[in-house]
Amino acid sequence: MKNKKSFGEIFTTGILKQNPTFVQFLGMCPTLAVTSKVENALGMGAGVIFVLVMSNFIISLIRNFVPDEVRIPIYIVVIASLVTILEMSMNAFMPDLAAALGTFLKLIVVNCLILGRAEAFAAKNSPVKSIADGLGMGIGFTLGISFIAVFREVLGSGTILGFEVIPADFQLSILGGPAGAFLVFGILVAQVTKLRMIKAKKAEVNA
Repeated sequence: MKNKKSFGEIFTTGILKQNPTFVQFLGMCPTLAVTSKVENALGMGAGVIFVLVMSNFIISLIRNFVPDEVRIPIYIVVIASLVTILEMSMNAFMPDLAAALGTFLKLIVVNCLILGRAEAFAAKNSPVKSIADGLGMGIGFTLGISFIAVFREVLGSGTILGFEVIPADFQLSILGGPAGAFLVFGILVAQVTKLRMIKAKKAEVNA
């Protein structure tokens, strides 16, 4: 069934209403693993945007030629090829970032957000709308993990993008570790859920 929403509506859905990080809880592995620094989060987000937009676009183009029986393997081949291009480019032009992301860069191949959008949206909609969906979901994911990274880096390490903002005596070092990732993520999810509930109640009152 094709999506009848406009380009703008599809685009904003991934950023706000169906944010992959705080609403759909997709791509949790990089969300918790690479958000100790804002730079890493932005790098991962940019990689996901590239793969998501291009995979959505390509899969939308070939959707009418792919038999249902082999669609998932073909989608994975498309995604894996794009991730390989991304990894080679990062190693060539941004080796430090590629090293910081490490295995999690390769794991974009099995990121449920990428394959999920291919199956749920790109396989059923036009290339233009699929690009809008990929771009919106990718930006929403990037904003989500970057928001987490800001809290973890500033409060945990006292820095942001290499600049010191909080003296060592006032830093909460636990936020820089795995436990801190779960803690910050949980707090932010609770706040986002609360805001969504308040908005839903207001909509019911006004209806």
